Amino acid sequence: MLAVELHVHSSLSYDARDPVDLILEQAAAVGLDAIAITDHDEIDASLEAVEKAPDYGLVGIPGMEISSKAGHVLGLGITEGVPPGLPYDETLAAIREQGGIAVVPHPFQESRHGVMARITRDELADADAIEVYNSRLITGRANRQAERFARARGVPMTAGSDAHISEMVGQAITQVDTDERDFDAILEAIAAGETTVEGKRTPWRISFRQAAGGVKRRMKSAVVGFFG
Repeated sequence: MLAVELHVHSSLSYDARDPVDLILEQAAAVGLDAIAITDHDEIDASLEAVEKAPDYGLVGIPGMEISSKAGHVLGLGITEGVPPGLPYDETLAAIREQGGIAVVPHPFQESRHGVMARITRDELADADAIEVYNSRLITGRANRQAERFARARGVPMTAGSDAHISEMVGQAITQVDTDERDFDAILEAIAAGETTVEGKRTPWRISFRQAAGGVKRRMKSAVVGFFG
């Protein structure tokens, strides 16, 4: 079994803080085997992490969190950016065209761009996997809904910390049943449902701090953009 972190944001995301090296250092320190940096509609930091990960004893998985028209979708195993704003089905198709897998994160959390407010249950079941444990939970209800749905429909399950600061990397992990330290083998096992999930809640004070930091960074970016 490999311990894999599938949902992390670097400073390239508008609402996150830390550079690639700090994230990889934390991932190694907490005993992970593999990690995917999945920035919002950006892929460069993830590709950097793939190159640097072996220096930390890790497997790097390329990917990004894509803002489809329906909500967020993780594209894992892709090496070129998928544009935001595509319909849900076209987003999944674009990920698969690159040989990647489409994982839907926090699908039942509308306030965090979960897709279930805008797609059918059959469309959700078309994903290659569903994130059933996201550490940035408030009550846990949305995670339980996602897990019930995935089990009922036989959709593979993943977990992710959704870390926006390096200290939270590894809060939720996907245990992947493979001994091959290769991202293609890891993604193949995930798509086959060879996973178990485990995790713990991101402390509320840290969730609030991450959210506040994201607001500040968005405001700063908007001001810089306005004044050129």
